[in-house]
Amino acid sequence: MKHNDTATIKIAKPLLRSRAGLWWGLLGVTAFSFTVPFTRVAVQNGHMSALFVGSGRAVIAAALAGLALSMTRQKLPQGKQWRQVAVVAAGAVVGFPLLTSFALTTAPASHGAVVMALLPAMTAVCAVVRTSERPTGSFGVAVTAGAIAAVSFAVVQSGGIGALQISDLLLFAAVIVCAIGYAEGGVLSRTLGSWQTISWALVVASPLMILLTGLAMVQHPPTGTRSEWAAFAYLGVVSMFLGFFAWYRGLAIGPMAPVSQVQLSQPVMSILWAGLLLGEHIGWQTVIGGAVVIACALLAVRARVRG
Repeated sequence: MKHNDTATIKIAKPLLRSRAGLWWGLLGVTAFSFTVPFTRVAVQNGHMSALFVGSGRAVIAAALAGLALSMTRQKLPQGKQWRQVAVVAAGAVVGFPLLTSFALTTAPASHGAVVMALLPAMTAVCAVVRTSERPTGSFGVAVTAGAIAAVSFAVVQSGGIGALQISDLLLFAAVIVCAIGYAEGGVLSRTLGSWQTISWALVVASPLMILLTGLAMVQHPPTGTRSEWAAFAYLGVVSMFLGFFAWYRGLAIGPMAPVSQVQLSQPVMSILWAGLLLGEHIGWQTVIGGAVVIACALLAVRARVRG
């Protein structure tokens, strides 16, 4: 009887640990899922410039990150870690917020969410290149299919290749730079720590983002309604800082493979928020396009894990 009880405890602990990792990961992804709709809220009426929203939110997050690093007395990155931090900062802190802010001044949030659904697959590609993995053949097929689906969706929504909007190009560029930052951050977090990686990236990028925020305020003094300022505050406090704490904690608890796949639910939630919060019409093209891109991303992530 005692032997059975011991076995039950040994089985229960990994199970509870796995569920805890999934729940933390889901909490982080839920926080991130509001990023695209709230960016659209902040910039759509022109009360705040895209430059102010994209850079100002990073300044807020950097202040919180600096406080967290100092209060917990974290060690400084060493040697080549500074270069890796710079890559993370360029992709996740500078490139992604600025590119998406400019894109969403004209693109609907639901449209942006479908294109951004390519991010997990693109992150997997960057991780494969960065770590010299040898994935299965199905990985390349899934990634290629996902990219074709995302581009086809953008083309159809725009009315043809010649009618592609600048916003689409900005969204695809945001996916690429963010994926590079995420992949480099995943490698760096093994030695520097998970939340420490994004925190140091925020601090490193802060001089540039402060400069850009000041420039944006001079060129176009920000104004806005309460909802617009609330959306901006969410982007700075949650999307660029607190959300990473939950996300990285879920990855740290693990198992990392199933927890990372929780991210595939993010575009679904973003499209849902776009409909509920912004009143955007979610047509059949958006539903089908999002489903195909997400399915391809899921296949790519799972193929990479097996490989």
